[in-house]
Amino acid sequence: MALPFELLVQDRVALLSFIRPDTLNSLTFEVYQELVQFFEAAPRNDDFDVIVVTGTGRGFCSGGDVHEIIGELFSRDMKGMVEFTRMTGDLVKAIRLVDKPVIAAINGLAAGAGAVIALAADLRVMAESASFRFLFTHVGLTGADMGAGYLLPHIVGLSKATEMLMLGDKVDAATAERFGLANRVVPDNETLDAAMEWAKRLAEGPRLAIAMTKRMVQNELTMDIVAAIEAEAQAQALMLMGKDHRAFYDAFKEKRKPRFTGE
Repeated sequence: MALPFELLVQDRVALLSFIRPDTLNSLTFEVYQELVQFFEAAPRNDDFDVIVVTGTGRGFCSGGDVHEIIGELFSRDMKGMVEFTRMTGDLVKAIRLVDKPVIAAINGLAAGAGAVIALAADLRVMAESASFRFLFTHVGLTGADMGAGYLLPHIVGLSKATEMLMLGDKVDAATAERFGLANRVVPDNETLDAAMEWAKRLAEGPRLAIAMTKRMVQNELTMDIVAAIEAEAQAQALMLMGKDHRAFYDAFKEKRKPRFTGE
């Protein structure tokens, strides 16, 4: 069965593109389910080491499709509603827990669930004309959805996160960069190239060290400083015994570029 998104793997980078440009790449039940399966399986896929997510056309992702998701959900009971909301949360958990860097190349509007998918990525490259909109309150729902109430305050701070989630106003690229929501803003026609440049750098780097960095940053979000320092001490002790660290040392002595193997 064909995937409801485009997947291209090249140079150890998986490029995942939403392919519903006529609806600004809105999500359907099928897209959600396949995305969850892809990210949950990604740790076991040896074909790529970095994932880039982007959209086709004018949008990155406009969130849940009004007719195919919102309209259909009115026929569900409470159990069915919770099954859906947990599935959407499973996608964000899978993105955060995959031991490979995820880069969002935000080529256009990232709204609703699309904004949270971008939020869940490790790095965000944003086109100058792109924007975020956390629209949940505009449709009578809590702004804290799919982990947005957890992730956004950690990125932009509690006050700004509350403003974005309660009011749902447009956040343009310049504002997103100023508050750390975007790591980098580039001209519209350079968004994917810039994201792929970072992706290739990561894919060529010490993969285990990068994976451990992602895992530790995620784990330490809920630790106190004492627990965080001890966790880092244990993790770094393991990394000091890794082959990649030895590869760096040998290359340094021999005045050459290290060859990392991800071990």
